[in-house]
Amino acid sequence: MVNKKADEKMIDELFELISSLKTKQDCKILFEDLCTVKEIEQMAQRIKAAKLLLEGKTYQQVTEACDISTATLSRVSRCTKYGKGYTTYLK
Repeated sequence: MVNKKADEKMIDELFELISSLKTKQDCKILFEDLCTVKEIEQMAQRIKAAKLLLEGKTYQQVTEACDISTATLSRVSRCTKYGKGYTTYLK
């Protein structure tokens, strides 16, 4: 079992690697190795849902446009209200 300090170091290394990427193609190459196609699709789905929520769309409109589960939409919604990522980088 990896200890918490080692976990934090690995996570920091992941974010360092991601932040070093320069182009969309760099991101695509890394994420295709790092994630499954389904995981990439789910991340893209969450970003689309967040954009729609920030535009004022209703839950029903978002679920129809994104084919997203209500549980995932609820989490995305919380993040658009109380988080910093979506509101900082999608507006």
